[in-house]
Amino acid sequence: MQIQLSHILVPTDFSEASVAAVNYALDLAERFGARVTLMHVSHEPMILPPTDEGYVPPMTDLPALEQTARLHLGQVAEPAKHRGLQVDVAWSHGTPFVEIVRKARELNADLIVAGTHGRGAIAHLLLGSVAENLVRHAPCPVLTVREGEHPFEVP
Repeated sequence: MQIQLSHILVPTDFSEASVAAVNYALDLAERFGARVTLMHVSHEPMILPPTDEGYVPPMTDLPALEQTARLHLGQVAEPAKHRGLQVDVAWSHGTPFVEIVRKARELNADLIVAGTHGRGAIAHLLLGSVAENLVRHAPCPVLTVREGEHPFEVP
């Protein structure tokens, strides 16, 4: 069996774990000649309970959320475009893993590369794990990357 990657979906929340996932995905895209779609999902209002990691107030101004997310996505995509990679951006709002799975199906993605935060037990219980749900429900393989993992190295 030979692995072929033509489209890689990379969900990002702009955290350090997501940056690590983006870097992995861009290296894979370069090696396989794959297109990359960077995606951000803004949470549905009112589904983020307070945790020991902070509280995110509900945001109902979707146009402002989209504008901010697309600006950040563009900043993340810019270095990849300088490397000659084909990079698209996508934004959605809703339950993150549901929207990411929907986008993976829509794009017929070959791989999802997602950062994982390693949240504490209480946050995991209240928020669930996006990465865990992606692994369970995605229509394609999912590579999870923790911040601080070793990078790909060229011999």
